Amino acid sequence: MSDYDKQSDNPMQHPDEQPAGSDDGPHFGKLLIVLVFAVIMIALITFASEAYFS
Repeated sequence: MSDYDKQSDNPMQHPDEQPAGSDDGPHFGKLLIVLVFAVIMIALITFASEAYFS
């Protein structure tokens, strides 16, 4: 295979593509825990500020 044939496959010299996704699957559990924790914190701050300022 000549140098021209190699360049025609990848004329812009981009690196090879990485495989999509991870092998062990998505981790929605951690994200869900953080989301629930954030909602609880917002609710606590809301009730505490309402009780303090009124």
